[in-house]
Amino acid sequence: MRPRIPTQPPQPNLNAAMQERARRLTKRQYVRFAFYKVDPAWRRLPAQEQAEAKQELMNVIQSFNRRMLLRPYSLMGTRADAELLLWQIAENPLPFRELASAIAGTRMGAYLTMAYSYFSQTKRSLYEIRTPNGNHNGDGESEEERLVIDPTEAQYLFVYPFIKTREWYQLSQHARQGMMDEHIEVGRKYPSVRLNTTYSFGLDDYEFIVAFETDEPSDFLDLVQELRESSVSMYTLQDTPLFTCINMRLDEALDALGGPPVAQKVAPGEVHEVWMEVCPLDDFGPGETKTIFLEGKMVGLFNINGELFALNNRCSHARGPLSEGQVNHEECSVTCPWHYGEFDLRSGAAIDGVVNKPVDTYQVEIREGKIFVGTRITY
Repeated sequence: MRPRIPTQPPQPNLNAAMQERARRLTKRQYVRFAFYKVDPAWRRLPAQEQAEAKQELMNVIQSFNRRMLLRPYSLMGTRADAELLLWQIAENPLPFRELASAIAGTRMGAYLTMAYSYFSQTKRSLYEIRTPNGNHNGDGESEEERLVIDPTEAQYLFVYPFIKTREWYQLSQHARQGMMDEHIEVGRKYPSVRLNTTYSFGLDDYEFIVAFETDEPSDFLDLVQELRESSVSMYTLQDTPLFTCINMRLDEALDALGGPPVAQKVAPGEVHEVWMEVCPLDDFGPGETKTIFLEGKMVGLFNINGELFALNNRCSHARGPLSEGQVNHEECSVTCPWHYGEFDLRSGAAIDGVVNKPVDTYQVEIREGKIFVGTRITY
């Protein structure tokens, strides 16, 4: 592919573009961490009833995959008071209520206790993420990224609610920024640990809910221990309970609760295809875009002159929403609305702007007049 010189929007439209970018950056996600515990009475039911209850519950939960990012985790063996986590991310809170009601209406719902439930939103940080010399870090997490939760495939998730002392909020912004610089610098020592910060002011009993993703629990332990020595730690009022969660497929997480297994057996390296029906082809005309959720990822679907393309909706630079970007029908490309990085819709390749990493693409098929989007999963 021929090299291209990074471009910026034409100067006459710059102010309008920046205003539009600012508007888009105000969009937030709602986040819910729902922790469940099973009544021991369920484990005394006949095996057939247990299997049927798990299968029904799995079908109900999976039916919400179209409406939100939904990630299951097991806490069996790590906590005594919670055994299953459903990490939920959506553009509005209504799906959370509907999922909770649907779960309560299942046979297994009668044996499930909501051990903990945390409700929060993404938001731009008040603090600048800077390098030690005071400059902005172009390689670090940007304020835009904090608006978007895009879970990784890390094996472990550590979640806890967080409250700062009132004295913290009486400090000047300059004083708090200085302590946060130290806090951020400690975090940079542990690149294997990824932080997701969400805000609960006025929405729940806490101020923040933090979720750390990593494949190395020892790195998280060392990180937390080192953060205890930072100056900002003096202003922590509460940072418990802390949940250690293990990333699993939903059927595996339900099997971890007990009873006969319902999980599909797969061999390491085995490849499976997962398809989802989107909508009738007649309802998605040329020039239209749509977002869907598939296997824990947000996917952007594009109709370019009657040809359909699907790719990860999150820009590889700062997770910007590609489905809201400018589409070039002649070049078959889309430009991220946040920092103007451009991607090839056919291959997902980064072809212009600030981006240099591609985004994943997905299969698209038309079956009996309906659009299906699919992906391959390697176990």
